[in-house]
This record gives sequence, structure tokens and C-alpha cells, in this order.
Amino acid sequence: MSQVLMPKATAVWLVENTTLTFDQISAFTGLHPLEVQAIADGEVAGGMTGFDPTTNGQLTKEEIKRAEADKNAALKLTPRDVPMPVARSKGPRYTPVAKRQDRPDAIAWLLKIHPELQDSQVAKLVGSTKSTVQSVRDRSHWNMQNVRPRDPVTLGLCMLKDLNDAVDKARRKAAREDAAKKKAQAKAGAAAEAGKAAVVDPAAVDPTAVDPAEADQPDVSETSQS
Repeated sequence: MSQVLMPKATAVWLVENTTLTFDQISAFTGLHPLEVQAIADGEVAGGMTGFDPTTNGQLTKEEIKRAEADKNAALKLTPRDVPMPVARSKGPRYTPVAKRQDRPDAIAWLLKIHPELQDSQVAKLVGSTKSTVQSVRDRSHWNMQNVRPRDPVTLGLCMLKDLNDAVDKARRKAAREDAAKKKAQAKAGAAAEAGKAAVVDPAAVDPTAVDPAEADQPDVSETSQS
């Protein structure tokens, strides 16, 4: 069901002007039944002017009467002819036509001042594409001779908050990758040390073992007696 306009004010009107149950009003407005009861008791929305849902086409009087006659019936929102706004799909930020020629300058500035940003982040900030960012990065852009780094915030291509958020995100990612790299290096070093420790002196394992270099040497005591 579509969202009811001004649900609390609508609930106030329904409580004051109909015999609908709290559950019926709750189901229609999306409020909790206890909140509807509090409205009826004057504990919530005190002094709020009720909003008649029949005046803006959300309900008809016949629908209210039908629900009043059957306490188990649910109110049905009247279909609206006005189309609901369509949410804009995710994609590059919209850039006014007058400012689109400034995007290469903004890209050059971001690549120079914030090299930690990924191409996708730069493209999103200024409303461009990764291919354009790459062309500015490798200086293959068709108008590269006229590109000069300029702050995208000053140019009005992005908000300072968005820029700071992107930079913080890139730095956190870089810190995580650096920590993971150091952890892997430490793990590899520990494994190497463990490998060295695994090479044990045979004499340490078997005290009776004889060093091959001393195996053919005669006993000193025997030599002196002879």
C-alpha cells in the first residue's frame, strides 16, 4: 500500500470523526496501535489539527463507512492518478552543461592532490567516467594541453563533504591494505624462522651420536698407555 500523507494528522482526524478501531487506524496510517490509543487519550499529538483524508483523495466516505460497519475490515487507500516520483538510478553525478568543460581540470586536481583516490571515486565526485579519468591520468585526453588542475569544490562540481568522505574512505582502505600487507609479511617471516628452527643438530636429538669428523680419531687414553 502507498504511504499515507501526514499519517499522524490523519490518525487524529480518524479518531475524532469516525468509529474506526485503533487497529484499523493503525493499519491504515502505519502508526503503532498504542500510539493511536495515546492520540485518542490526548497524550500524543495534543493540539494537532486533524487532516481529513477524504479531501485529498486518500479515502472516500463510502470506504470509511464500510470499515466502520465491519471492525475486521481494513481501509483501502484510494488509487491516485498522479504518478509517483521515480528514484534516479545510481550512476555518475549530474553535471550542468555549463560546468562540464571544467571536469578535466577538476580530475587533474584530484589526481594531483589526492592520489589515494581511485578512478571510480574521482569519476563519481565530478560526474565523469573512469575512461576520462584515465585519459587525464596518462595525459592522453584530447584537450590535455588546456587542462590545468582546479579545485572541484571551487568549481561547483562537488560538495566539500562529499570530497572529504571520499578521501577518508580511500585512506581507510589504504590503511587496511597496508595492515594486511604487514601482517602477511610478519606471517611469512615467522614461517621462515620456524623452518630454520626445524633444522636440528643430530647430537641434540641423540647424545650418543658421534661427529663424523671425530669418528676415526683414536682414544687419547689408549694412545698414552701404548
